[in-house]
Amino acid sequence: MLKALFLSIYNCKTENDIDEVISLESMLSDPNNWFPIGGTESNFSIIENQQSNPIAALVEKVTNSIDAILMKKCLDADLNPKGKEAPKSMDDAIDLFFPNNKNWDLTTTRRKQAEDIQIIADGPPKQSSVIIYDNGEGQHPEDFEDTFLSLMRGNKNEIHFVQGKYNMGGSGAIVFCGKGYQLIGSKRYDGSGDFGFTLVREHPLSKNELETKKNTWYEYLKINGRIPSFAITEFDLRLLNKQFTTGSIIKMYSYQMKGVSGFAQDLNQNLNEFLFKPVLPVFTIDTKERYPNNKVLETTVYGLQRRLEEEKDYVEDWFSEEYKDSLFGKMKVTCYVFKAKQDGKTVKETKADIQRRYFKNNMSTLFSMNGQVHGHYTSEFITRGLRYNLLKDYLLINVDCTMMNYDFRKDLFMASRDRLKNGAKSEELRDYIKKQLTKSKLDEINKRRKDSIGLESEDTSELIKSFAKNLSKDSELFKLLQNTLKLEERTKDKPEKKQPTGRPEKEQIPFKPERFPSFFKLQHKAHNPIPVPVGGEKTLRFETDVEDHYFDRTDNPGDLQVSVLHVKRTVSQGGTEQGSQKEPGELINIIKSSPDKGTIKITFNPDTDLRQGDEIEIQASLKAAGDDYFQEIVFLKIVDPDQKKETASKQEDEFNNIGLPELVKVTKEQWEEVELQGISMNYDTVMNPVASGDMLEKIYINVDSNVFLNYRRKLKNAEQIIVAQKRYIASVYFHSLFLYMITKKKNYKLCLTSDNNEEEITIDDYIRDVFDSYYSDFLLNFGMEQLMGSLED
Repeated sequence: MLKALFLSIYNCKTENDIDEVISLESMLSDPNNWFPIGGTESNFSIIENQQSNPIAALVEKVTNSIDAILMKKCLDADLNPKGKEAPKSMDDAIDLFFPNNKNWDLTTTRRKQAEDIQIIADGPPKQSSVIIYDNGEGQHPEDFEDTFLSLMRGNKNEIHFVQGKYNMGGSGAIVFCGKGYQLIGSKRYDGSGDFGFTLVREHPLSKNELETKKNTWYEYLKINGRIPSFAITEFDLRLLNKQFTTGSIIKMYSYQMKGVSGFAQDLNQNLNEFLFKPVLPVFTIDTKERYPNNKVLETTVYGLQRRLEEEKDYVEDWFSEEYKDSLFGKMKVTCYVFKAKQDGKTVKETKADIQRRYFKNNMSTLFSMNGQVHGHYTSEFITRGLRYNLLKDYLLINVDCTMMNYDFRKDLFMASRDRLKNGAKSEELRDYIKKQLTKSKLDEINKRRKDSIGLESEDTSELIKSFAKNLSKDSELFKLLQNTLKLEERTKDKPEKKQPTGRPEKEQIPFKPERFPSFFKLQHKAHNPIPVPVGGEKTLRFETDVEDHYFDRTDNPGDLQVSVLHVKRTVSQGGTEQGSQKEPGELINIIKSSPDKGTIKITFNPDTDLRQGDEIEIQASLKAAGDDYFQEIVFLKIVDPDQKKETASKQEDEFNNIGLPELVKVTKEQWEEVELQGISMNYDTVMNPVASGDMLEKIYINVDSNVFLNYRRKLKNAEQIIVAQKRYIASVYFHSLFLYMITKKKNYKLCLTSDNNEEEITIDDYIRDVFDSYYSDFLLNFGMEQLMGSLED
């Protein structure tokens, strides 16, 4: 009887089907058989205040499944999960329990492993129900209330090789089920005991309760005071390539996933974003009944990192930096830069493809722990933080926080593991990442994109003079210019030409990367200790021949270890040695960069406890093939900080020194050159502003836009065309400028709404769209004279 009850619930497609089953089954309609989750009717606030995104809540379910499989492997190995012999991290657990995990890069072996965690679609496409199965440890029916149905128990708090901690993740997805309906079934991994099941729902308030209760609560089913159960050996639950024997299965009815149109592909891309580098692969499975014409019904989820590193068509470059700092401990940041334009596609089409594949959830900077994303920044960090506006739609950053100090990390993430806390630690980390990335290879990439646009700027001096000759410097307009635009001399001295020396230039030898390094040595090695200023930093460059992605590749990645061997402290004037309670390795912050065409950079930043005259012995060790390491010993000496030269501030009184943005005319023949750097330019484009952060630097004006070409056709002679083009350029330039300034001055927050989603956009995007939407047509055809004339009429 109980087996038939379970199957009648399991076979329901939507929440409405569940309602019907409840109305027909006395065991389900009896209110005495329902009990509050966690033993409290106050569970509503705990369950409701978890993940704010249905995909993030679903990821928590997947994380629980991964934990369950690792726990099963640990118990199968006869290890105490809380004991000293148990793995100390998820990576250690994978290496111990899955020694052949490197083979998962092969499709066949990855798919076979992924069968142990399956996410299966059921029900009609617009009311999809979601089934999650794992071949993990499973639970006895009598343990449900301490595991699946508990809150804040901290069941995994002492187990280091799993992700879960508070025992809350399993309940976060309930709020995204239409009426909270969630079926849970499980049998212990060793085959002992029965298969137990329960149904979770949002408690339906009666008329009397509506008058006395402020909130409802979530509850679960027990029959005769016990979790219902029955004996099984195996039975068919429509899993891929297997019968259910042990493990756990959860079905969530009418799961609300906005913007997800299909499981095998669309949900797969969403999950890959939130599971940046999962330790186990996962299957997403759709059915022929739901999508009879879909040829791809089963795909594996194995993380966005692997997709990015295997992607040749979209990813232009990627690199990493590893930081060791007293602020947070250890952290690794990896940057992926996408191509601005693909062959055969426009900038707009390329951008849309990249957005669909890699930014479905508008997450540009990911903060991950053990491969799972715990929080993110939008592209706002790239434009306002890094000030790399050209890279806004073409940069993805992963911040791996796995090795951070616990005290710092606990103040960084919410317990829901889907967003960052708005606190001091979060602000400190943002400032640190911004500071380091603007000194990294990323800055070179951004400059290269800007500099490779080889178009000449127009001389704006006449425009400025005609605009400013009657402008009072006491006016609000002039103050607006001062506060908004960068003030600097527009006329810069031309760089002196280098005199020929008569010696032939040194021939550049092409770099030939090797899979593993054959050498590792310090450039310009000196006999004396290398000076490092107090409160400053020193970057050392090491030569090698290993490929750029040696530290980051998923297959046989390399390693660079930097350790402090010895610190020789100076003696103070009083004759006593200046001591410190810190270990030698804590006295210096270290930044390690991934190889770049044969060069590895290591930056040292001494702690404030170090004083002038202190000497530090550093060992840098680069892993070679096998277990060998190349080693280099470096001596650093703390010296006086560099004296900064004071520069007198210039009083820029003349209007022709106002730093207006450069005006760049673009013709049809130059469109491709501009588009290669991600600046859209075609017949529909009127202008495209380029800023650095909130500082407007250039305004690209398209003189072959449809707007101007259509207007030009009405003109009769060359003189009229010349006058019209000057008017067109001046109108677009100054209207762009003032729209930009006013928008920035008023601190407007700009969002673009589409498909019920809000995407924050920059002022650049907003101004460009305004001009592409008939505004420039209005400027050309309705000048001040025409407008005044229409009023007189």
